[in-house]
Amino acid sequence: MSDVLLLASIVMLALLFMKVPVYISVLGGSMVYFLLNPEINSVVFAQQAIVGTEKISLLAIPFFVCAGIFMNYTGVTKRIMDFCEVVTGRLPGGLAQVNVLLSTVMGGLSGSNIADAAMQSKMLVPEMKKKGFSLEFSSVVTAASSMITPLIPPGIAMILYGSIANVSIGKLFVSGVSIGLLLCITMMLLVGIVSVKRGYGTLRKEKVTSKKFWAAFKPAVLPLLLPIIIIGGIRIGMFTATEAGAVAIIYALILGLIYREMKIKDILAGLKETVTTTSSIMLIVSAASVFSWILTKERIPQMLTEWMLTTIESKFMFLIVVNIFLLIVGMFIEGNASMIILVPLLAPIAKSYGINEIHFAMMYIFNNAIGALSPPMGTLMFVTCSITKCKTAAFIREAVPFYILLVVNLLLITWFEPFTTLLVNILY
Repeated sequence: MSDVLLLASIVMLALLFMKVPVYISVLGGSMVYFLLNPEINSVVFAQQAIVGTEKISLLAIPFFVCAGIFMNYTGVTKRIMDFCEVVTGRLPGGLAQVNVLLSTVMGGLSGSNIADAAMQSKMLVPEMKKKGFSLEFSSVVTAASSMITPLIPPGIAMILYGSIANVSIGKLFVSGVSIGLLLCITMMLLVGIVSVKRGYGTLRKEKVTSKKFWAAFKPAVLPLLLPIIIIGGIRIGMFTATEAGAVAIIYALILGLIYREMKIKDILAGLKETVTTTSSIMLIVSAASVFSWILTKERIPQMLTEWMLTTIESKFMFLIVVNIFLLIVGMFIEGNASMIILVPLLAPIAKSYGINEIHFAMMYIFNNAIGALSPPMGTLMFVTCSITKCKTAAFIREAVPFYILLVVNLLLITWFEPFTTLLVNILY
C-alpha cells in the first residue's frame, strides 16, 4: 500500500469516526488521494463517481424502495399485523412474536431494515409496553427482528451485492428466503424462552378457529403474494430483477385501489420519500465507487488475494477470518458503503478458494445485517432508540442474548452451505 493511499484511508476513517456522513467521508478520503497524485487526471474522480451509479441493476433500488413506501400507504401493514397476531397469539411473548413475524413478512414488501425498524418502533413498542414488556426488551426485539428485512427478497442489500459482484440477483432472492426464515424461527424461539422466563403472557388462551384464521388471512393474502410474484416472475423469465421492482410498484398501486386507502397526496408523499431515500443510497454507491477505483489502481485486490492464498490454506479458515473481519468493520462502517468497497476485494478471493458465490454472498449480507445492530455505530440500534427513547447502554445489555443468537446463526450459515444454496439448487 502506498503512503498516499494510507493517508487517504486514515482521512476517510477519521471522518467516519467524527460522524461525518458516510458519502462525504469516503469522498473526502478519495479526494486526498487525487490531490496528492497530480499525475492522475482529476476528471477520473468525477467519471468514477458517475459511472458507479449507472449500472442497470441498480435501477431496482428506487423501484423496490418506492414499492415498499407505497405499501405503507395502502393499509397493508395493519392487515398483515392482524394476520400475524392470529398466527402467533398463543405463543409465549404474544406481541413480541408478532414483532418478529411482522418484520419477516414486511421484509418481502419494504426491503429496508431502517424503514421497518422505524415503523414497528412507532406501532408495536408502545403496545408492548402496555402489555407489560420492558422498554429495553421491546426496543431490542424491534431492532433485531428488523435485521431479517435485508435477508428476505427484495432486500436492497442483495440487489447491491448482485450488481457489484455480478451475481444473479434472482438467485440471491431465492437464497434469502431460507436465511430469513432461519433467523425468524430461531429469533421466535429465543423470544419465547425469554418471555416464559420473565412471565410475559400470550395474546390469548383459546385456539384459533378456522373461521378466525381465514378472516385474518383474506385481507393479508394479496400483499403476501408479492414475494412469490417477484421470485416466480424472475424464475420463469417474465421479467428481470430490475423489472420486478416496476412490477412491485404497479402491484402496490393496485392494492391501493383495492383497499381504497391510498390518496393522491399519499402517492406524492411516497414519491418524495422515494427520491430522498434513493438519493442517500446512491450517494454512498457513488462515493464508494471512486474509492474502489483507487483500490484497484493500487492493486490492493490482487495483493490481498496473493497474501490470503499463501497464508491461509483452508477455505473454512478463510471464512472464519472474513467473518471476524466483517463483524469488526460492521461496528464502524455503514453496510452499503463497506459492501461496495470490500466485495470487489473479497468475492474474487472466495472464488479462488472454490466457495459457492451464493453461499459467500449470503454470509456477507448476514454479517452486514449484524453490523447494523452492533455498537458503537449500529444504525438499527440508534434509529430504534431514538424513537422509543430507550437508553443505548440499556439496549446493549438487553441485546446480549440476541447477539449470541446471531453469531450462532452466522456459524450455521458459514459451515453448512445447504442453508444458502438448497432452495437455489431446487429452483434453478
